[in-house]
Amino acid sequence: MKNAHNSRKWFFPILIFFLAGSFFYTCQAMGKRAEGERLIRMQSSPQWKEGQFVNPQPLINDFWAALGSMFRPSPEVDPKGPVPVVYIEKSRFSKLPESGLRVTWFGHSSSLIELDGVRILTDPVWSERTSPSSWIGPKRWYPPLISLEDLPEIDLVLISHDHYDHMDFGTISKLKDRNILFVVPLGLGANLSYWGVPDAKIIELDWWETKKIKDLEIVSTPARHASGRYLLDNDEKLWSSYALIGPKHRVYFSGDTGLFPKMKEIGEKYGPFDLTMIETGQYNQAWPDWHIGPEQAVIAHTQLKGKVLLPIHWGLFALASHGWTEPVERVLEKSKELGVTVITPKPGESAEPDLQKDYIAWWPKLPFKSGKEDPILSSQLEEITASAR
Repeated sequence: MKNAHNSRKWFFPILIFFLAGSFFYTCQAMGKRAEGERLIRMQSSPQWKEGQFVNPQPLINDFWAALGSMFRPSPEVDPKGPVPVVYIEKSRFSKLPESGLRVTWFGHSSSLIELDGVRILTDPVWSERTSPSSWIGPKRWYPPLISLEDLPEIDLVLISHDHYDHMDFGTISKLKDRNILFVVPLGLGANLSYWGVPDAKIIELDWWETKKIKDLEIVSTPARHASGRYLLDNDEKLWSSYALIGPKHRVYFSGDTGLFPKMKEIGEKYGPFDLTMIETGQYNQAWPDWHIGPEQAVIAHTQLKGKVLLPIHWGLFALASHGWTEPVERVLEKSKELGVTVITPKPGESAEPDLQKDYIAWWPKLPFKSGKEDPILSSQLEEITASAR
């Protein structure tokens, strides 16, 4: 009885300690609002209006349709078995690629780009969930394919926006003490600084601003999306895509975006791109401007003057109601129609766009809705179509 009494005695203090720790972690993961000189710089941006950042084209968002789709997901929204992946040995990155351009996709939007001698980690998410909490929220389908400790020396972390599936507190907490620069859109530096990243390592860019690191020019290019980590900070921080321009190769990284007229301008200014990495998953007719969808991703690739397309933003989390293999199937269908070269490495597999290689489908053959059955069409398409002529 005494032992049972002692167990009960310690149960509630331990529970309170656990809950307090979880609450503190959650609050910290939500980030911090910008202030001081950082806020003044944000407010001087052409993208800042009436207390927040705005898109040139408004975003359509049908809340009730989105809510309804949550209760009618595809039967294939999650994998039924293990996802075929490649777990990575540290030795793979012992040398830079001879071709000068290699990309290793870790699933969703996380990747390692090795571009003309510079190593770039994009939107790294190593945590189990895309959430401020470690015990609720969308859960990854497989563990990280390489530990953060086994990654090679990284020159910079590139973050597109502050949503949890792109800006991960747990991952950044483990990278902050390494000799790495963090390149982010305006405002995201407030989160990084709050999480312990030294200000000297933080580079914040507005749209069309550039930064030279080694021989790599990084251009923050527009995107059509949004930001926010809790209910009260909607669009208080900017979102971006990026053009990465090396001496011999060029890469476009979309982050999250809908289709928008400036894509053609990005292609004219900074293309042709040896590789475009464009989001293709997590779309829904209820939010057609937030996520571009498979068919429009292929169209965007052509507007950007891309040579090879790598579909990203799929294959790791279920953040929408479509089947998990649907994005890549629809991309491949559209790419055949438009004559676009697509590479589809397994998560954890490295690809060199300069080297011709045939990729076989590593995902299971599952039923999916085609682009005709479930079209994702960004709003103001007339303006977008006209700009692409």
